[in-house]
Amino acid sequence: MTSMQVVTLWWVLLLEPKLGAARKGSPEEASFYYGTFPPGFSWGVGSSAYQTEGAWDQDGKGPSIWDAFTHSGKGKVLGDETADAACDGYYKFQEDIALLRELHVNHYQFSLSWPRLLPTGIRADQVNEKGIKFYSNVIDALLKSNVTPIVTLHHWDLPQLLQVKYGGWQNVSMSDYFSDYANLCFEAFGDRVKHWITFSDPRAIAEKGYETGHHAPGLKLHGTGLYKVAHHIIKAHAQAWHSYNTKWRSKQQGLVGISLNCDWGEPVNIRNLKDIEAAERYLQFCLGWFANPIYAGDYPQVMKDRIGRKSAEQGLGMSRLPVFSLQEKSYIKGTSDFLGLGHFTTRYITERNYPPHQGPSFQNDRDLVELVDPNWPDLGSKWLYFVPWGFRRLLNFAQTQYDDPLIYVTENGASQKLYCTQLCDEWRIQYLKGYLNEMLKAIKDGANIRGYTSWSLLDKFEWEKGYSDRYGLYYVEFNNRNKPRYPKASVQYYKKIIAANGFPNPREVENWHLKALETCAINNQMLAAEPLLSHMQMVTEIVVPTVCTVCILIAVVLLMLLLQRQS
Repeated sequence: MTSMQVVTLWWVLLLEPKLGAARKGSPEEASFYYGTFPPGFSWGVGSSAYQTEGAWDQDGKGPSIWDAFTHSGKGKVLGDETADAACDGYYKFQEDIALLRELHVNHYQFSLSWPRLLPTGIRADQVNEKGIKFYSNVIDALLKSNVTPIVTLHHWDLPQLLQVKYGGWQNVSMSDYFSDYANLCFEAFGDRVKHWITFSDPRAIAEKGYETGHHAPGLKLHGTGLYKVAHHIIKAHAQAWHSYNTKWRSKQQGLVGISLNCDWGEPVNIRNLKDIEAAERYLQFCLGWFANPIYAGDYPQVMKDRIGRKSAEQGLGMSRLPVFSLQEKSYIKGTSDFLGLGHFTTRYITERNYPPHQGPSFQNDRDLVELVDPNWPDLGSKWLYFVPWGFRRLLNFAQTQYDDPLIYVTENGASQKLYCTQLCDEWRIQYLKGYLNEMLKAIKDGANIRGYTSWSLLDKFEWEKGYSDRYGLYYVEFNNRNKPRYPKASVQYYKKIIAANGFPNPREVENWHLKALETCAINNQMLAAEPLLSHMQMVTEIVVPTVCTVCILIAVVLLMLLLQRQS
């Protein structure tokens, strides 16, 4: 156990009585609200290209930073897994669209692979027409199935050549390359796509890719790289929005937004000013980092103050947080037709009162401690706990903080237990019920929420976790070369919520739960029979043809011997 873990454990033990006191006043036991969502509310599911498509080097696709990251050696990803095949979504998209029809969703949120469309990342070099054709076919098939496409331009899989040649998002020229890529997508697909997301969870790109190194490109530029990367991503988003606004909006009539992920930060002690300030700081370093420039024209004041002061204490002549010029502030402000908001869980937040590690870092800049309540249900991943009331608070925070924006919930879901093949995912049903109900309460509070995307359609490659965490409504048997999909109980439950557009009454909602668990018991039997079916398939595809071939060869030899004897 490291000294840092000891300090953290000491704080957990010290703050346990405070957490207990906080629980008494918190809304975990708040009454369930029965009611329906506004007419026209859009229900959907999501995925991303790198996590599902596979076919990493097929049909002209160039390598991405995640291809390079997963291929570069041991220890980068749990089990040294790659997404070279993933869910085979590139070849099975028609099958997956059939699952969308089965779910009766209104929309499907998915991302385009930048290196599949532009192998080097640069439009002037080469456009991969096979990539254009693939996504065009996907969009056409969705529309034919009455499913609205919500398309993300960039979900982490940057073309590797842009990383090698320019240092990726550390380079300011990336804004122009991203704008060229975005304009290609608007040109090729904008006649049919009316909802665009520029970036999905850019905070993870910056923090995990350039601060901790847990994600591609795996750099550890502590306290500096992530702020520069975020700065360039914000400018790239604004440039893409302006391109759409000036060139495409009048004829295509679509919307362009960004998707930002953030957990809720609740003060450990709501009567302690230091804890309240720490929780506010948590939210501003999380959501405000990207949302504030887009909605207010500049970084949150607390980020500018904190990072500026700590940079001075570290002997630096200027802040590690880059500065927007007056012209850039004006250019960036207002560049979002909607706010995409991703959310999974909640943390209790308190002021950090122990010395930080030496040197600049994102964690030192925030100066806070994140805690979890030991009574919160654990959903399988170490970081993910069932705390539905935090969702309502985050939605209301965004609504008041950014002047009542149009909101689409772009990611929300629960992982499955490690390596669990159980299709009766009752914990995900409880998660859906609890979090969707808190979203309904937020709408009643006044939040302007137009749609919800459950994360995700399929079990898929989960970045540094490999295939160990399963977020899908549909179970994927990755060990079978055909990658069959099996519906979990949550599929039936989510279908009922969509059909009812909410929660009509206690009796009906309880009946949904029971029916869903009955259905999954049958599906579990099918999954249990999968090894036998795979064996029979192998016999059919390999053994039988082989035996037939041998029999034909033997017959030919015998016939030749017979002819020789006769002659």
